[in-house]
Amino acid sequence: MTSAVSVAFDPLLPWTVLAVLGGIGLVLLLLGLRAGARGTLWRLGSLVVVLAALANPSLIEEKRKPIADVALIVVDDSDSMTIGERRQQVQAARESLKRKLGEQDGLEIRETVLQPSHIQLGSERPGGTRLIEAMRSALVEVPPERLAAVVLLSDGQVHDVPVGVPPELGGAPLHALIAGKKNERDRLIVLEQSPRFGVVGRQVTAKFRIEDPAGGTAPVTLSVGGDVVRRIDVPVGRSVELPITVGNPGANVVELEVGAGQNELTLDNNRALFTISGVRDRLRVLLVSGEPYQGERAWRNLLKSDPAVDLVHFTILRTPQKDDFTPVRELSLIVFPMRELFEQKLKEFDLIIFDRYESGNLITRDYFRNIAEYVKGGGALLVSVGPVFATQRSLYRTPLGAVLPAAPLGDVLETPFKPKVTDIGQRHPVTANLPQAGAPDKEPEWGRWFRLVTSRTERGNAVLAGAEDRPLVILDRVGEGRVAQLMSDHLWLWNRGIDGGGPQPELVRRVAHWLMKEPDLEEEALRATAVGGRIEVTRRTLANSFPQVAMTMPGTPPNGGETRTLDLRQAAPGLGVAVVDVDKPGLYRFDDGTLRTVAAVGSPDPLEFSDVRATDAKLKPLVEATNGGLMWLSDQNEPDIRAVRPGRAAGGSDWIGVRRNEGYTVAGINQLPLLPGILVALAFLLAIGSAWWREGR
Repeated sequence: MTSAVSVAFDPLLPWTVLAVLGGIGLVLLLLGLRAGARGTLWRLGSLVVVLAALANPSLIEEKRKPIADVALIVVDDSDSMTIGERRQQVQAARESLKRKLGEQDGLEIRETVLQPSHIQLGSERPGGTRLIEAMRSALVEVPPERLAAVVLLSDGQVHDVPVGVPPELGGAPLHALIAGKKNERDRLIVLEQSPRFGVVGRQVTAKFRIEDPAGGTAPVTLSVGGDVVRRIDVPVGRSVELPITVGNPGANVVELEVGAGQNELTLDNNRALFTISGVRDRLRVLLVSGEPYQGERAWRNLLKSDPAVDLVHFTILRTPQKDDFTPVRELSLIVFPMRELFEQKLKEFDLIIFDRYESGNLITRDYFRNIAEYVKGGGALLVSVGPVFATQRSLYRTPLGAVLPAAPLGDVLETPFKPKVTDIGQRHPVTANLPQAGAPDKEPEWGRWFRLVTSRTERGNAVLAGAEDRPLVILDRVGEGRVAQLMSDHLWLWNRGIDGGGPQPELVRRVAHWLMKEPDLEEEALRATAVGGRIEVTRRTLANSFPQVAMTMPGTPPNGGETRTLDLRQAAPGLGVAVVDVDKPGLYRFDDGTLRTVAAVGSPDPLEFSDVRATDAKLKPLVEATNGGLMWLSDQNEPDIRAVRPGRAAGGSDWIGVRRNEGYTVAGINQLPLLPGILVALAFLLAIGSAWWREGR
């Protein structure tokens, strides 16, 4: 507690009135002096006494309580601080600072720590080390007039340094103590261009460069979905364009990895991750219809309603051998382009559909054989059969029968029935959770069909059953391609809403996308989806149990590459799920012994590891603008602390300064009037009496 004495005035009249009175008195006195009147000086004394009394002066004694200044220590504990001995250097300097600052009288020490960055994939929030942001958040609770100094403990890789001095500093010095070593060397990969979208089956271009003080060339490995696609040697310091083929629709996780250099600080920046979203180009569909019926227009309308589908539709109304005495002028003059469709441009189609087509002499056996080879080579075929499929003119009796999963038994059931999802269909993604299907033990809510061609399933999976639990929809893989077979021509009844209707568009969409190898409809699939710091692993299977999944962490031993085993729980028939929390960004790999997948966690282009070399260049302008000090902990790990006056230099080669603000609060006030009333009266009478006496002589 200290005291301070001062004189204060509490005028009985406004200062302007006192000034006017004083001015009038001075004028009268000047006139008296000019006239040579006696007692003028005594009259001046009486005027002064009156004005002083009206000003009401007092002697003020304040009891002052000093306010402690605040020194803020900001500790960088971001991911890059794990390199070398940076954290150990910072911890030692932190303890030394706290001890030496604590020896300063009237100084309060506060700390804030920037934690490691949170894992956020695709986040809009800026990444990197937001150290200045952490400092400004801590200074919100510190009045600028109390701030003595701010000390930053960091490796210098700060990504939010402002151009000007933050106003929160209020003129206080900012010091930076840099951890790490000077002139560090590190090899890293810089991603200059990463495509976000690409058409399936086509190439996109990524652009990158390798930075390494050693120069020369560096080996780079390209992986897509965890599988190594290409290995190349690239020159250091030169931009390289690398073509990448988009293999699948949906997310394609791409990893570029450069081999370790001679002097590495970390291998985390030797990898670059990005995701290419594969989109399909317009789907080319060939629809060949046989005998016209009510459902033919339903197929056409369904396919034409999708703007992503280019439909080529042919209806075979009359074979060349058919003679029904139709006049020639009424016949179509367009020749059916069999050779162009089924030989020259067959592979340009993504999907071929036969709807109630019967074999004859129009499409020859050689062309059917071409279609079968097209399917085995990776094509897609959908066959919707009618009653003729049970006869001698069945497509099954052509070379196309070699790829069809169901063989006709020769009977056609004309009886009402509701399609039913089979046991295996409950686990197959094409029919799992199909709208209006209802619970497995209850009757579906959709409408009835009235015709079914009986068949024997020789291959594939019957996902829907019809009358007498006979196969209705059969899906099969043939070589590299896929086949779907619909054993009824009454699918159109759902579209017309007969007997309540049903999910015809959804069923056809799922079947078509499964034929197109849509990843989300794979019946045997392992997927891993990363959201923030959590990965959801899903396993789709037609089996009744789920295998264990091995998860491999990012990196390489000894600091990475660890493996742990995940047990999946059943979330739905044929669907197993496991959720795991992770705290390290990078590429996580999953393997169940049969299938593999990857998940990219964290920013696809992490700013935190874009450059991990310790540096003082980023913080130096801010330190100089605040008259602070900057030093390397490798040179001076325990700088001295000195108290400095505001506006003076606050840093040197081996010391840092704290500003003395000398703030205080007033604890009490004692007030003593300087001109008591009796004293004023006596002085006034004395001055007036003296003036009267002088005039009387």
